[in-house]
Amino acid sequence: MLTLLTAMYIVVRAASSEADPIRVLVTGAAGQIAYSLLYSIAKGDVFGKDQPIILVLLDIPPMLPVLDGVVMELQDCALPLLREVIPTDKVEVGFKDLDAAILVGSMPRKEGMERKDLLKANVAIFKTQGAALEKYAKKTVRVLVVGNPANTNCLIASKSAPSIPKENFSCLTRLDHNRARSQVAMRCGVPADAVKNVIIWGNHSSTQYPDVHHAMVNVRGKEVEAYDAVKDDSWLKGDFISTVQLRGAAVIKARKLSSAMSAAKAICDHMRDWWFGTLDVSRVFGRWGGMTSRICSKNFFFKHHKTLTFNAKQLTLFKCLYFEKRYLGIEHRDSLFSIWKNPQTCKAFCLDVSDKLILIGSTLKWKNNIMGLHNSANFPRIS
Repeated sequence: MLTLLTAMYIVVRAASSEADPIRVLVTGAAGQIAYSLLYSIAKGDVFGKDQPIILVLLDIPPMLPVLDGVVMELQDCALPLLREVIPTDKVEVGFKDLDAAILVGSMPRKEGMERKDLLKANVAIFKTQGAALEKYAKKTVRVLVVGNPANTNCLIASKSAPSIPKENFSCLTRLDHNRARSQVAMRCGVPADAVKNVIIWGNHSSTQYPDVHHAMVNVRGKEVEAYDAVKDDSWLKGDFISTVQLRGAAVIKARKLSSAMSAAKAICDHMRDWWFGTLDVSRVFGRWGGMTSRICSKNFFFKHHKTLTFNAKQLTLFKCLYFEKRYLGIEHRDSLFSIWKNPQTCKAFCLDVSDKLILIGSTLKWKNNIMGLHNSANFPRIS
């Protein structure tokens, strides 16, 4: 009898301690990236193996029949964590009470379309979605913008949701980061997770700069600087960079479709690390390096590195580099190859402040007199 009562107590306790479901939105849910992403979310790879999920799938009206097929497949997977799937084309349904939003859908650049036309189309999309976040979502919602141009779209969404903290918005560069780590790992003959502290400077484009000056490679149990592990400076300063920069185009050429599986994996990596943090501070830099963006000053998004305390989930700016501004260029204090390698990329992620260019990356050097950024609500003080 005692055994039966004990068993009943355990069952009741387990049932009562089950976490409440979280609502997770994926936009562009009928697309190929979402098709590779949704299963991983629903089975617990992103938000945890004991976290029930309500998946909200948002797409445009013409894609609703396709979305019905996606819903059927998710149901047929019989995933224990998936409590409900809600397909919709209405923002008031899609954005209601969200805990997390992954904004994958955006206007793709079509043949003959100028960049200004693409930006104009995406302004309308992300302004609407930002306003919907403001009106319907929880103020604690975490928003990951995937649709390109991700930095611009993220800024628009954030500006359209003023009551949601700016640090709750981020955008994806993890795919480029994973590509860079993988290239170094393959060159050294080690697993990808043996490479850390790789940085991606710039936006997700062919002008980005993958930087391994601070990268470390675990070779037979010993951490070695990437340049020493690779033993081929010309490759690191040549083919390595161009391979990462042009990887998306290479996938399209070979597959006749853009990256989907690897993009979905990068989204999972990004959101999982943001949601849970990591216990290994050295790996924080590697996992988060070049991955996210935030507003640091009015109307400006930039890439930087974050560390995430494991329990509090509190984002902390990791490191900073300083460079002196000169009339005809930049004279840098650190011999960082990336600055003179690609000044176009440098302009994309540098913030001009007075006579300084603040470059987020390495070597913490902070001064209190730079535009009062320490006191800015959008840019937390570093102690």
